[in-house]
Amino acid sequence: MAGQHSTDIAIIGAGPVGLFAVFEAGMLGLRCHVIDALDALGGQCAALYPEKPIYDIPAYPEIGAQSLVERLAEQAAPFAPVYHLGEQVVALEEAAGKRWCARTSAGTAIDAKAVVIAAGGGSFAPNRPPLHGLSAYEGKSVFYAVTRRQDFAGKRLVIAGGGDSALDWALALAEVAGPIALVHRREKFRGAPESVARLKALAQRGRIELVVPCQLAALEGEDGRLSAVLVKTLKGEERRLPADALLLFYGLAMKLGPLARWGFALERDQIGSVFPTDHSDERDGSHARQPPAVHARGPGPHGDGGGAGDHHRGAPRLARCRPRHMAGRRERRRLREGPCPAGRRPAGLFRTRRRRITKGERDEGAVRDHDVEEGGRPRRL
Repeated sequence: MAGQHSTDIAIIGAGPVGLFAVFEAGMLGLRCHVIDALDALGGQCAALYPEKPIYDIPAYPEIGAQSLVERLAEQAAPFAPVYHLGEQVVALEEAAGKRWCARTSAGTAIDAKAVVIAAGGGSFAPNRPPLHGLSAYEGKSVFYAVTRRQDFAGKRLVIAGGGDSALDWALALAEVAGPIALVHRREKFRGAPESVARLKALAQRGRIELVVPCQLAALEGEDGRLSAVLVKTLKGEERRLPADALLLFYGLAMKLGPLARWGFALERDQIGSVFPTDHSDERDGSHARQPPAVHARGPGPHGDGGGAGDHHRGAPRLARCRPRHMAGRRERRRLREGPCPAGRRPAGLFRTRRRRITKGERDEGAVRDHDVEEGGRPRRL
């Protein structure tokens, strides 16, 4: 939908967080335009695992990823959001009247009072194992996601990985697929305890074979059609697993993409706390652009928005922008003074169990005996 548009809020990202933001804004009487680089709603849920069951959504003991997206879209529908799918936001510019203009790869320009970034970890790509000739099998018999469970009905499967995605798909496909072998480099899995217990129960019944500890070694097949997967133990012993398809769940590599060039203060490729002012870093003279009315929402360790299911765990989270007067005490001090060097406290201050004392007080014997460790050093909390 190329052209000029004006709205209250421009939401970048049409995943679960972005769709729920439409509902929340609609309840406040605000109109929204939603932009996403994918050609369908749902973000990672729709693109990578639409049929994957999700177990940590409130009020739903279990719900498919695509079903969750459909429910969120239905919830947002009464507020008539405008979707710009298949378009990537390539520029975010200030406009007149304290407004913002988001420009997309399709030539669309959206003028908005505020911008909500709900892009999760940005663009993503699967981590690929170093197997010779892997690319020849990709999309034919080697896959990094499952879009339809029935595509694997009756097939011999090898699933590689030890996290939640590998375990969840092994459990889900055990109902429709043929023999399943789960390959992991360790005997211990990283998935949820309940999933691990169910997996071991199926292994005891012979429904799933646990090939641990092993690593993928090579692929066998012709014209992109897989016939077997070779694995090696930690001792170098080789084993051949007959297979019609290989599912690789080694996680995703995340990149912020164009967002990294919009002038935000980034911390380890994540948007840090953003305030509606510009401030300089006195240590290196750099200037961090901190635009007002731009809010970053989404899953990960630095944000406040909830993710849609366990598939978001470990993904970078974008932190919410907050006005300066709402910043925490530590954040205000960090902006004013800068962070302390790693492993050091402010000069002259020591911390005990009771209170802070100066070095001079300690030398004069003002510290009680039970506050001081053997050797004369104050106890640290």
